[in-house]
Amino acid sequence: MSRLRANGLQDKSLHDYNFANDKGYNPEIQKAHDYVTHWEEMKAKSLGLLLWGDVGTGKSFFAGCIANALLDKGIPVLMTNFSRILNTLTGMYSDDRNQFIDSFNKYSLLIIDDLGIERSSEFALEQVFNVIDSRYRSKKPLIVTTNLTLDELKHPKDLARARIYDRVLERCVPLKINNQNIRELNAAANMQEVRKILNSGT
Repeated sequence: MSRLRANGLQDKSLHDYNFANDKGYNPEIQKAHDYVTHWEEMKAKSLGLLLWGDVGTGKSFFAGCIANALLDKGIPVLMTNFSRILNTLTGMYSDDRNQFIDSFNKYSLLIIDDLGIERSSEFALEQVFNVIDSRYRSKKPLIVTTNLTLDELKHPKDLARARIYDRVLERCVPLKINNQNIRELNAAANMQEVRKILNSGT
């Protein structure tokens, strides 16, 4: 089993996000298979995905399945989020920031998880724009997950967000992940297992 490569930006638990662990909660998962199958075409056309939907619906799992499937094929993938990126950028000099942001473009696919949860400071929004714009200019695919609605992305509340979201929407095809809360389903299943174990001794 391939794992998302460990570096300072990635969550080591993401190696469990793979098609073998899919429980069939999301019918949209077929789109993830299709993206991997048609990767060369997606790469040639600089096309990514915008995975949006409510909290807990499996957007990160969906993106992680794509990442690990491509890593299995030897394709360089980075999956991270803006909170981690911003933590790294804070305190860096301008030239170092630019080099750090440019380093993302060595990956054939960049996945940004949870767009919209980052801080709303002027510095944070500027760096989010820089990352998205750098990727946009590289003409390499980008996958973004977000809890924001498509309407919020299409009608942002300020110019700073408009500059970011316009670039995402141009290159990333929106795909809504269903409203079923997978975390709640998993919690219920875990509770049922615990009850079985506890009752087995009576």
